[in-house]
Amino acid sequence: MNDSLPTTGTCVIALLAGLASLPPAAASDEPDTPPATSAAVERPSLPAAPNGLAPLDAEATLRTARADPAELGPLSIGTPDAGLLLNPVPFPSGPFWTVRDASESWATEETIDAVVTAIEGVEARYPGSPRLVIGALSHPDGGKLYRHLSHQAGRDADVGFYYCRGEVDSFLIARKKDLDLPRTWALVRALVTETDVERIFVDRSLISILYAHAVEEGEDRGWLNDVFGRTSEKGIIQHERRHKDHLHVRFFNPRAQELGRITYPLLVEAGVAPPPMVQHRVRSGETLGSLARRYGTSVAAIRSANGLRGSSLRAGRSYVIPIRRMPPDAGPVVVPPRRLPPELQIRAAAPAPPPPLASSDAPASGGGR
Repeated sequence: MNDSLPTTGTCVIALLAGLASLPPAAASDEPDTPPATSAAVERPSLPAAPNGLAPLDAEATLRTARADPAELGPLSIGTPDAGLLLNPVPFPSGPFWTVRDASESWATEETIDAVVTAIEGVEARYPGSPRLVIGALSHPDGGKLYRHLSHQAGRDADVGFYYCRGEVDSFLIARKKDLDLPRTWALVRALVTETDVERIFVDRSLISILYAHAVEEGEDRGWLNDVFGRTSEKGIIQHERRHKDHLHVRFFNPRAQELGRITYPLLVEAGVAPPPMVQHRVRSGETLGSLARRYGTSVAAIRSANGLRGSSLRAGRSYVIPIRRMPPDAGPVVVPPRRLPPELQIRAAAPAPPPPLASSDAPASGGGR
């Protein structure tokens, strides 16, 4: 999946493109009608605690947003292919990975923590593993991220494979004979079982190889069929062309997404964040002028948002359209339960062991005085 960004301001790392919720794997399914006008800054409801996180205090969050938006930390707003990232953090250096390009390795703390968790899981299982290549996340100043269509909201990360040849410094197209399959499968398994992963995009030729290796390792077939989408279209691991040299991983960010949802209208009103955008798939006969009239914007704004030099549009292609009205609030982000294999489900359901007795509570040893 090609992936990309836009920008405004020093703390903005992607040009906003609409808060309406979309199917996670299909950028082209975004609405092509303008969202209804909403109240300026409505009082938000408190979100439920996702995955054990404490509920956010909406009023305190808004007070912080008014006083110092940077204190909020990273904000992931909208969708990965039509979204905004504020207050990003850089992917850190570490002993188990190599950052390919620091200029495009910015994201939310949650995304970075998830990637690091998965890599450290591989190292724990296979000590002395070669360093893994970390590719594109997002750009520090926002704006279109070169060849990408997504990577706009700080929740996407391109991650390399483990190779039989050992450590590499870039993404390399892989076939079965090239892959260190035990380590690469351990990475995918850790992403699925230890993080709030939403999707893992990779070429179907490698999907079949990973599936076959997981079966050889003795993984539960029912769980694999669910994760790989063999029983439905909602598998975590999905085909994406031009992904024969890396994994494109997308995460849920319960905190960054909730903070963004609550504060975005206020930040736009204060001029800290850019106004929203929507994506529009062009139909035959539509022009820049007709789109500008439809969405209440200007031809210059549409051209600037899409990096267009001319005035022609391609039918069937999606373009981002700046709008002046706030999209409706889609409600708190819902993070589904992690899809765990049977043995981890049993472990997760097992009651916690009782705490050890304090020395004063320990039973007296036999014999006494």
